[in-house]
Amino acid sequence: MGINEFRPIDLGNRNDFNRFLSEDPPLISELTFTNLFMWRDCYNTLWQIRKDCLLLIMRPDRESTFALPPVGPGDKVEAINFLMGFLGQVSSEPRICRASEDFIEKFVDKKRFAVLEDRNNSDYVYLARDLAELPGNKFHKKKNHVNKFIKNYQFEYRKLDGELIGRVLEMQEQWCELKDCPTNPDLLAEDRAVYEALINYENLDFTGGAILIDSKVEAFTLGERLNSDTAVIHIEKANPEIPGLYAAINRLYCEDALSDFTYINREQDLGVEGLRKAKESYHPHHMVNKFILAPRESTR
Repeated sequence: MGINEFRPIDLGNRNDFNRFLSEDPPLISELTFTNLFMWRDCYNTLWQIRKDCLLLIMRPDRESTFALPPVGPGDKVEAINFLMGFLGQVSSEPRICRASEDFIEKFVDKKRFAVLEDRNNSDYVYLARDLAELPGNKFHKKKNHVNKFIKNYQFEYRKLDGELIGRVLEMQEQWCELKDCPTNPDLLAEDRAVYEALINYENLDFTGGAILIDSKVEAFTLGERLNSDTAVIHIEKANPEIPGLYAAINRLYCEDALSDFTYINREQDLGVEGLRKAKESYHPHHMVNKFILAPRESTR
């Protein structure tokens, strides 16, 4: 099996991906077409359909090649074996990453594969009503941040639309200048992913929201449906010099666009201490724990 039998992602693949994802609804935040498309350059993502399974290979510049868990109604045990065999030819570390507990329990032979916890990539999942309403004493500080912002600023919350895209891109550019993205490979990759999502907005399945002050976008967020009861928020950016703005964009978007869902997945913390603290401060309902699978002989 050669690498040339896999192919890169483009917009024309959306219906194929969505068919598999609707037949086999994902739990992990990575598995939406929008997310895979916007990050495709960062991960040099390749895919193919084999025996009714969608197979995804990720080839990041600063990490060895790995696969995501196979998706679809086909034989996932066979798909795991196929992926591991293929990865053994192209990588010194054959791995399937971001596998959920549910996937492992159903499809993974633990005698053949080591299962390693991947805490840094595990997803934080919240009750949608908690993020939209900030109820009770445990959200008292968050609600105070939002109320202080509302009191001190004249602002407008708007749904993302084609007319706003240019202004959101300007805000992203300014945010990157402030954070000096060119010196940080992770922020630079994220900048590219945000750009890809926004310029292809009308051809992707996400929604978004923005806060404008004096007609200038000062915060924005992008999210979408993950499965029947869960939405996922992929991107959230705000001017860090405006107190309470992050809390405000989170609450307003969840209230406006995601209130019909039971849960909201806000993705992983990547092991970044400040990000972990921020995600924990919203009191997650549960985690979608993720794991790495590797052939046992490669872990000795």
